[in-house]
Amino acid sequence: MFNLEKLTFFELAIKVLKEANKPMTIEEIWRYAQEREYDVLVGSKGKTPWQTMSARIYVDMRDNPNSPFVKIDSKPKKFFLEELQNVDTIKEEKEIIQPKETSYSERDLHPFLTYYVNTYLNVYTKTIYHEKSSKRTYSQWLHPDLVGINFPIGEWESEVLDFGLTLGSQLVKLYSFEVKKELTFANIREAYFQAVSNSSWANEGYLVTANILHDEEFMTELKRLTSAFGIGIIKLDIEDPDASEILFPAKHKTEIDWETVNKLSKENPDFRKFIVRIKNDMNSKEIIKEKYDKVYTAEQLVEKIKKK
Repeated sequence: MFNLEKLTFFELAIKVLKEANKPMTIEEIWRYAQEREYDVLVGSKGKTPWQTMSARIYVDMRDNPNSPFVKIDSKPKKFFLEELQNVDTIKEEKEIIQPKETSYSERDLHPFLTYYVNTYLNVYTKTIYHEKSSKRTYSQWLHPDLVGINFPIGEWESEVLDFGLTLGSQLVKLYSFEVKKELTFANIREAYFQAVSNSSWANEGYLVTANILHDEEFMTELKRLTSAFGIGIIKLDIEDPDASEILFPAKHKTEIDWETVNKLSKENPDFRKFIVRIKNDMNSKEIIKEKYDKVYTAEQLVEKIKKK
């Protein structure tokens, strides 16, 4: 299967896990490869090769239904090969993960969400500050925490963009995100229906958290809510931002709720600027990244949250 002259990061991870025959973290996989000098078989390593390997694995697990990798619910997160896993091995690695007290705020999680959706979904975000709204008494049920946009700019030919604009076609995908520090049985209904209230206008709406109750009954309830109301669930990982994931994808809507968009624009200046920015970027066919939320590196995010 492997070309000994050269290995991809993907192939290297498989090789190491087969030889070690046990679940391992990304760092353990890379250390194992270094100890046996397998790392020299990888053509381009860069400054943080283990993060490149991590990204390859996560993308494959997300996009490939037949991915050879499985993730073990342990702290820290470990990976194994599906063909080698057995009940005893997985049982030893697993532990019940309960939500714990946190020192960070919900807004401290915004940059983690921005990094994840920009890196893996090519979405640019804009934070919406509720305190700027004219009707603050119910703003949390009207305004999402962040909004996002996916542009075809850079992917489509300029002539195609012009043609789409001429026809009045919707060429962008709008996202809406409601962020909570944690999700448990105590707050899931209020949090979810708050997301339904302020995110259903978009093509895709998500409820986002970094601290979630790992319980089979709770996960079943999340799946039921997503199936019934269409708001997806994103789990952020503040220790390894690349390990963040969409637990349940949102139900995609082809039509935007323009009445709500208009109401949001009237009530909040941040949202109004977001709409104007999209129009300007589409007309110029150039994304002015500085006008959206800053995208920090994974290392910067982890370092920043550690100081909380």
